[in-house]
Amino acid sequence: MPGTLYVVATPIGNLEDITLRALRVLREVDLICAEDTRVTRKLLSHYDIHTPLTACFQHTRKERLEELAQRLAQGASMALVSDAGTPGISDPGAELVAHALRVGAHVVPVPGPSAPAAALSVLGVPATPFVFEGFAPRTTGDRREFMKRIACETRTVVLFEAGNRLAATLKELLHALGDREVSVFREITKRFEEHFRGSLSSAVQWAEDKPRLGEVTVVMPSVPQRRELPSPEEIRRALAEDLASGVSRRDAVEQVSRRLGVPRSAVYAEQRAMSILEQAEPRHEDR
Repeated sequence: MPGTLYVVATPIGNLEDITLRALRVLREVDLICAEDTRVTRKLLSHYDIHTPLTACFQHTRKERLEELAQRLAQGASMALVSDAGTPGISDPGAELVAHALRVGAHVVPVPGPSAPAAALSVLGVPATPFVFEGFAPRTTGDRREFMKRIACETRTVVLFEAGNRLAATLKELLHALGDREVSVFREITKRFEEHFRGSLSSAVQWAEDKPRLGEVTVVMPSVPQRRELPSPEEIRRALAEDLASGVSRRDAVEQVSRRLGVPRSAVYAEQRAMSILEQAEPRHEDR
C-alpha cells in the first residue's frame, strides 16, 4: 500500500509559529526531506525531534527523487519541509510532490506560517483579489517583462525580494508603475521585524537610508480599474506646458507622470519623441 508525503509548513522566523499537527507529523514520519538539513535540524532540536533527515532541494538529482518516490510507493511516510514557510511556494518541493503523485502516494498538506498571508493580514485594506509573484526575475530581459506585467495589474500584488536588492527593485517598480502606494515587510516574525507604509518614492528613500538585510515581502494594494490611459498627444501637451514654465525635462517627466497617473517610462518615451521631432524640424532663418 502506498505511503504518504506530508507537505509541512514551518516557521518563517519565530520558532513558536508551528502547529501542533506539524510537530506530531515531524515526530511520526519515517523520514524528513528538507531544503537545507542544517536549518531544519535547528527546528527539530528546539522541539527535541530526532526523525532522520535527508536533503531535498532545488537541484536534487532526478535519480534521488525517484529513490524517495519508490520508498513512498512501498509504504514509507515522509515529511517535506523548506527552510521557512510552505514547500513549493517560492521554495523547492514541487518536484518531489510530482514524483510522489506519479507513484500513487498520498500527498497531504499540513498548513501553517505564510509570509504573504501574514503581510496581507496587516495591510489594513481588503486583500482580495491578490496575485503572488514570488521573486522578481534576475535577468534584465525577464525583469523588464515582469515590470511591464505588474504595471498592468489592478489586483493587490505580493512579491518577495532579498534585502540587498530591495532598493533597486523598488526603484524599478517606481519607474514602471508611477508613485503607487506600497507596504514593505522585512524579517516578518523575527526579532528585527520592520514595516514600512507609504509611496514607492518614499519607500526607495527608506530602503536606501541604511542597509535592509534579510527577507522582504512587498505588497502593493489594489488600484481601481484603470481608466483609459492618456493619449500620446495629451502627454506631450502636458510636457510642453511644464517645460514652458521653466522646469527641467527631468522634472517635467516626473510631474506629468504623477499628474496623469502614467508610468515615467511612458512619459519619458514621449519626451524623447518630442526632442527628435524638434531636431528634425527645418529652421527658418530671417532673410
